[in-house]
Amino acid sequence: MARVADRFARAEPRRTAAAFVEGLLSSVERKTCWSLAERAGHGDPQAMQRLLRTALWDADAVRDDVRAWLVEQLGHPEGVLITDETGFLKKGLGSVGVQRQYTGTAGRVENAQVGVFLAYVSPLGRALIDRRLYLPETTWCERHDRRAAAGVPDQVGFATKPALARQMIAAALDDGVPVGWATGDEVYGADPGLRADLEQRGVGYVLAVGCDRRVTVNDGRTLVRVDELADRIPTAEWQRHSCGPGAKGPRDYLWAWITTSLHGEHRWLLIRRNHSTGELAFYLCWSPKPVPLHTLVTVAGSRWSIEELFQTGKGQVGLDHYQVRGWTGWHRFITLAMLALAVLTVLAAASAEQADSDPEIIALTVAEIRRLLNAFVLALPLPPAHTLHWSTWRRTSQARARRSHYQRRLSHHASRQVK
Repeated sequence: MARVADRFARAEPRRTAAAFVEGLLSSVERKTCWSLAERAGHGDPQAMQRLLRTALWDADAVRDDVRAWLVEQLGHPEGVLITDETGFLKKGLGSVGVQRQYTGTAGRVENAQVGVFLAYVSPLGRALIDRRLYLPETTWCERHDRRAAAGVPDQVGFATKPALARQMIAAALDDGVPVGWATGDEVYGADPGLRADLEQRGVGYVLAVGCDRRVTVNDGRTLVRVDELADRIPTAEWQRHSCGPGAKGPRDYLWAWITTSLHGEHRWLLIRRNHSTGELAFYLCWSPKPVPLHTLVTVAGSRWSIEELFQTGKGQVGLDHYQVRGWTGWHRFITLAMLALAVLTVLAAASAEQADSDPEIIALTVAEIRRLLNAFVLALPLPPAHTLHWSTWRRTSQARARRSHYQRRLSHHASRQVK
């Protein structure tokens, strides 16, 4: 918290932010303002709510501090930037950016917000370093009433998910994040602007594309779909490589690569085949210098790190537990959750260095580190009177909300009868 203390204008929100982050790291089941306030010993959730809504502090500046700290601990010249989105399921229509849209979180179309994130992966560890909220064009960007109600800044316009990724990648590179590669799924691989940005910056990429993508081969003389090209590859040309360790051992696949370069450029189509099911995946690759196949395979395999980070963030620090509706509240909660996750990430990186000397034990996992933190550092014995006070407070608030809800329903029913 000392790293970000100067980002808070006053002592009170600075102390509240520290309690908030401790609460995110704690064993509290749901990381809402109510539960975090109760754990912190507050009499009500108002201080926590002010922190997310009206207190004077700069969430983007805190985000920059988190990124700088993580780069100090994990930075490596061959680091990989990974971009991907995750969904936050919501009820109602009031939460900023919410609409019915596909989200991989549910695996189907649901009422949800979508956040686009940037992760950094190196041999020393992996972490989330940036975030953007996706704002749908017709249901939000073109609706000035909804924008105003949610506090969306006037200068924020519609941006596609790849455009948001380009913003975050540019910010990271401008800030000096050491990077050798970038990767992402088909949403980002299909964007020519993203590929052009990376090439201009000299950052290699391994970006997934759809099976209907067309590439040029034979020195530009032949234009062919990538799935048709895969069918023409002789069996002997497929090579078995692991793209990284998985929960059940190395993630082995069959790989083939075909040059798609013109004028001596280092461009390839990389194809992955599941040796059991035959399922294929395709990647457009570029590098400022020649690289072996295994390097491209490793970069492609690193993309799964961001999925694991989403799972860890939601499971360990409540990345998706927020109950805020507005633009400012969303960015503040997510930023503080990223800070809490960074604490676990840095401790895990230090633990990994120590574990290398003992082959009989694995390094501390993020979940185990959080468990030990709660046992030795974050445990807060609270008096029974405090627990009873919060039980009364919650039930009183819920009764008030229920009465208000019933009154609205009765009023709506009466107005319909009059009509």
